[in-house]
Parts: sequence; structure tokens; C-alpha cells
Amino acid sequence: MARIIEESAGRYFKILGLTLTNKAAMEMQKRVEGMVPGAGGRMTITTFHAFSASLLRQHGSHLGIRPDFTILTQHAERIAVLKEAANGADVPHPNRESMLHLVTKLLERDVKQDDAAEFLRKRGVENARHIGMVYKNYRDAMVKNGELDFVGLVAESLRLLRTVPAVQKMINTIYPYVCVDEFQDTNMAQHQLLRGIVNPSTTNLFVAADDDQTVYQWNGANPEWLASLRNEFGCKVLELPVSHRCPPEIVKIANRLIVRNASHDTGKAAITSNKTAGRGETVSVKILRSADDESDWIADDISSQSLKSRLGCAVLGRNRGVLRPIAEKLESRGIPCHLPTKKNEFVSTPMAWLYAMLSLANARQGREQLDRACRAFFALEGVKLVADDIVCDSLASDGNHLRAWLRGALRQPLNDKTRSFLEEAVPRLADRLDFRVFVQESFRWFEQLPPRLTNAKEYEEEKGAWHLLAEQVDAGLGYEHVTLAGLLYEIDLQSKTAPTPEGSIPCYTIHASKGLEFDHVYLAGLVDGTMPDWRAIKDGDESDEMQEERRICFVAITRARHKLTLTLSRNMFGRQKDPSRFLKEMGLWNNDADQAAEWDMLSQ
Repeated sequence: MARIIEESAGRYFKILGLTLTNKAAMEMQKRVEGMVPGAGGRMTITTFHAFSASLLRQHGSHLGIRPDFTILTQHAERIAVLKEAANGADVPHPNRESMLHLVTKLLERDVKQDDAAEFLRKRGVENARHIGMVYKNYRDAMVKNGELDFVGLVAESLRLLRTVPAVQKMINTIYPYVCVDEFQDTNMAQHQLLRGIVNPSTTNLFVAADDDQTVYQWNGANPEWLASLRNEFGCKVLELPVSHRCPPEIVKIANRLIVRNASHDTGKAAITSNKTAGRGETVSVKILRSADDESDWIADDISSQSLKSRLGCAVLGRNRGVLRPIAEKLESRGIPCHLPTKKNEFVSTPMAWLYAMLSLANARQGREQLDRACRAFFALEGVKLVADDIVCDSLASDGNHLRAWLRGALRQPLNDKTRSFLEEAVPRLADRLDFRVFVQESFRWFEQLPPRLTNAKEYEEEKGAWHLLAEQVDAGLGYEHVTLAGLLYEIDLQSKTAPTPEGSIPCYTIHASKGLEFDHVYLAGLVDGTMPDWRAIKDGDESDEMQEERRICFVAITRARHKLTLTLSRNMFGRQKDPSRFLKEMGLWNNDADQAAEWDMLSQ
């Protein structure tokens, strides 16, 4: 990207860079601008979802989509739309959760509305005709209500490009060069969107991908997309086999593992430029009697290290069930750790209230956010406000639910600090959209509330996430250009997961660790049924599911810069386990006499 911009000075086309996370997009932007100062105006680096949202805000009116549509980030909001969609579809015994799952999969697979019933029928889905109707109603209801969910952003962008050729031609012209990061993690809809964006007359497309790291199969990713891309665009393949992160011992076991996958290119083997390893053994395996002993051992081993070494450690696991007891053991030894929960919405009471109030200021008749503001205020102040009464008051005056909410709140018995805060801060938000002062004053108000009312720990984490997101928005758009609508739009598109506190030991699921690196990785729970997952074992060694589990393990072990410690326990959660077959495939479990005797002894 930097080279093309540098060599085309004075020209006005832009390069489009697409990736899957806002963090990656910001990092890419920073790197290019570091190489070519002033390059910001020549490129758009963003996520698939953010690109789609921007496209629809500018041109979605061709499909009846309002430019001020709301992005639904909350599960309950999507369920409410699904309920509306199902009412007109006469679905026998509807299970809303399973229906929403099917609707999501249809959107990810780029299934057109009129084709959904046949698509489901061919796959043996019960009530295919009814669910196909729900799918169509769901998408229609979103557009009618001025709402879209994340998967709908890409789906409706695809519909726009297919329905209005002039919009597609314009995008092809503006962006003659398209670059995609982490292409292996894209789903079918994102793959199809890329086909619509790339100019068919030039096919100037560059993707960075590693098919050995396709770990989001459950989210629609598939190693086949990469092969399809090569065939369709005639892509020249540039192999980058050198790992600049992992020492030779780790690269060797990673190669032994991944070569077992049928999807792996057998002619490709990683090599390394990192010839140094940590002190002592680079790769080690520790066998424990129970999951509790395994957690204790990891916590003791980390706590025995110097502070400098400890801060380079991370604990990875296949799921949170493996990580939670380890995090508890670390905390009990006075070692702060961070076990993040992926969030698409704020759930602590103060942050839920703050977000709802800002959303009401942005969309003055938002009923869902009014309900949330009332519920959260009751939890914080013990003052019950009835949303139906507020709506009636709003409609009888200026139709502004936020001003009506304030009138209703001030009629209630409130303590002096809360009354003063509401009287001063809320009018500034409602009348002048002064959201920055409102946010500052809200945080001051939250600080004087009893911790039991604010879900103290969760609130502190989400407050940190809010400040980080707001800083990113200010940096990306420019402080003076950020509007309330722009702030909410950007925050809606991003995860609300709390950042890792400084000095904490990361305890991450393998999926959450993707793209990161650490000096010393502890990979816990290396037993069959956990890593690989029991469902993959049930499907068999050659199944797509087992190949994905192997890729997940590959990702985990290649996070380590210097040392890798693999742990397993004979008994996990009351059941005797077998060593992970991946240990054998990596050449780390040979079933020699000593190893077998140790394993058998632990079962007694």
C-alpha cells in the first residue's frame, strides 16, 4: 500500500484496505502513514462491517434503508425483530434462539431471501418454508424499522451492489486497488462482497492469508475460499514461510502437527529466523493428576518467576472452562490476571444507562433504549420510571423521549446529588447534544454511587473499554469532527471487551489470542475431549472439525516467542482423560515406558 501511494503522487484514486477488527485496521493505518507521511487521504483502511455500514449510509436509500439506521448490537434487540418477523410466518412451535441462529447462518452464507426455503429444505431443516419466510420478514423488518444487525450490514451491502450497478461501478472506480488482511477468516458473504468491490477489468487484489490459521469455521470461514480466490482472480501466490516469532523447536512441532491436515499444502513448511530460545527447555510438557493440580502448577510456575519474566507470560486454553480455575489460582497468589469476556454491548448498570441515554439523544423516539434507560436508572437509584407513561408524555409534547424521561425523573424523590446531576447534565445532552460534558458528568455521578449498585468490577472494566474506544474514534475521525451520531456509530461497530490491564497475566482463549504473541505461552488442557474438542473426536480424525481443531492448536503454539509449556491432567472435572492426540502428532508423547507409567500412576 505504501509503495503504490508513494509511486502515484499527484493522482487521486484511493486504496481500500479491509480487515476483520478495528484494532488491526488502526495498526495498518498507523504503519502506512509511518512509511508515507500524509498518506491518510489516499487510503481507506477499515473492517468489512464498517465499510458496509458506510456504503449503506451513503447509498442504502436505493433499497429503502434510511441513512440514520441504527446498528443492533444487543441479542435482545435481534430477538425482538425476530419475534416480529415470526408473527407473520405462522411457524409451528417457534424456538426463537434456534431460528435466530439459522437466520444468522443464512445471512453469512449470502442466501437470497427468495432462495432461503429451498436452501434449508435441501439441508433437511424442519419447517424450512416457514423459516424461509421468517428470514425474509426479518430482513424486511430491519429495513422498515431503520435497523440493521452486524451480519445484515454485509448482506444488505451485497444486495445494494447487485441491485444498483451504478453504485458498484462507482466503488470499482474509487478503489482500483484492494488489499485484505487475514483473508482466511472471511465468510461467504464477505467473500462475495469482495468480489463486488474489486474492479473486474483490472482485478487489482492483494490478500494476506494463512490457510493453516483458518479457525473461524463456525463463523463461516472456510479454507476453500482461498483456493476459490486463486482460481477466480488468477492470483500469483507469494509464499512467506519464515516465522520471525518462534524458535526452531516450536516451528518444528508446529510443522509436524499441521502437515496432518488434508487442507494443508504439503509443499509448504515454515522455517524460522528466530535462532534464540529462552533459558532452559524451549518446549516442555507437564503432566498433573487433576485439573486443580494443573491450575496450581501453572500459577506456582508463573509466580516463581521474576516480575520481568512474569509479564511476558500468557495462559491459553481451548475454552473459558479451562482458563477460569487457572485465573482464580493466579489471583489467590496475588498475581493480577485478565480473563476477558467478548462483549458486543455494555452490560454493567452504569454503562448500560449511559449508552441508552446517548442513544436516546441521537434517536429521540427509540423505545428499546428508553426501556433500558428506565431499567438501569431503577437499578442505580431505586426510582421506577414507567416507559409507557414517558412515551405518552413525549407524544403529547414534542415527541422527544429523552426530555420526557427527564421530566418523569425529576418528579420523583431523588437525592440532592442525583437531582443536581440530572438538572444540569441531561438538558445539555437533550437540547445541545453536548455529549462530551454529559459523559464526563455521568462518570462523576457514577463514582459517588455505592459499589454494589454499579457492578463495580464489571463497571471499571467497561469504563476502560469506553475510554479506549472513544480515544480510537477521536484519533480516527479527528476530535473536532466527532459527532454524537458518529461516536455511537463507531462504538456500535466495535467490541466492548475490556483492554488487558497493565501488569496482568493474559488468560485468553486460543481464538482471542489470534494475532498476538508472548514470550512464554502456557497451553493448558491438552487432553482428548478438550483439545481437540469432543465434538471433533466424534466426527472422526479426517473430519473438517478435527482439521479445524488442529489449526486452533497450531495457532496456540505459534503465539510463543521463546518458551512453550504444554500442560495436561489425568483427571479433568471428575473424568479420566487420555493425552491429546495432538501431543503425539507433534512428537511430544511417544508412549515410552516411563511416560506411560507416569500417566497410569496418576489414574490411581
